[in-house]
Amino acid sequence: MTPGRLFVVGLGPGDPRLLAPQALAALTAAQVVVGYATYLDLLPPGLLDGKEVVRGRMMGEVERCTQAVEAAASGRDTVVVSSGDAGVYGMAGLVLEILEARGLLDSVPWEVVPGIPALCAAAALLGAPLMHDFAVISLSDLLTPRELILRRVEAAAAADFVIVLYNPRSKRRRDILSEALAAVARHRAPQTPLGLVRNAWREGQETAVFALAGFDPARVDMLSILVIGNETTRVIATAQPGGGRQIMLTPRGYGKKYEIG
Repeated sequence: MTPGRLFVVGLGPGDPRLLAPQALAALTAAQVVVGYATYLDLLPPGLLDGKEVVRGRMMGEVERCTQAVEAAASGRDTVVVSSGDAGVYGMAGLVLEILEARGLLDSVPWEVVPGIPALCAAAALLGAPLMHDFAVISLSDLLTPRELILRRVEAAAAADFVIVLYNPRSKRRRDILSEALAAVARHRAPQTPLGLVRNAWREGQETAVFALAGFDPARVDMLSILVIGNETTRVIATAQPGGGRQIMLTPRGYGKKYEIG
């Protein structure tokens, strides 16, 4: 039997306008689409019509990726979806691990299709906070020991990286964000800008900029991303049409080398 093609697709942040053309083409051609139900609901209406759709549950990643591999091995073109980019805390790695464990890496045609990752979606809404070196750290301790997570946060803060925090706080993990912010505060000034983005490019989108000192972790949930500036990041108040807002800017260093003003 000739196996089908297996695509691991990043859907981007959720706005259909930000779904990459290559991702849309893979989804259009697929016979089977597998994904966490919340992510499947982000797809444009009608795109799943006529396809076999496997809706997974939270923490059912191994189960649904296995189903996708089996569907492709049986001869059907199959897509596994992730939000953001499939290779950034997404399903790309797990799919490849399953293919490898089953000896299918060379026999099942597979491809990882990139999408706009959540950190880029959040950064765009905050202005330009990632213009210099940055570190991305997930605070989820489901697969990574908490001690290692906090050690990475401390190291990134000490090295003056802009820090992006994924999965910052859940009902089960109420205190790790406070510990992470305390670790950052040992190396950053109290007024260091902290950007909060919730539901980036989705219904209910929220963005706000705070100072690191005194920030209330209770504002944060699993739909949020935090961006903590480095020692040069500054806040700019803008008065664009439609209402003023605050944005974050981390200079790359052009102003030190060139005349820009």
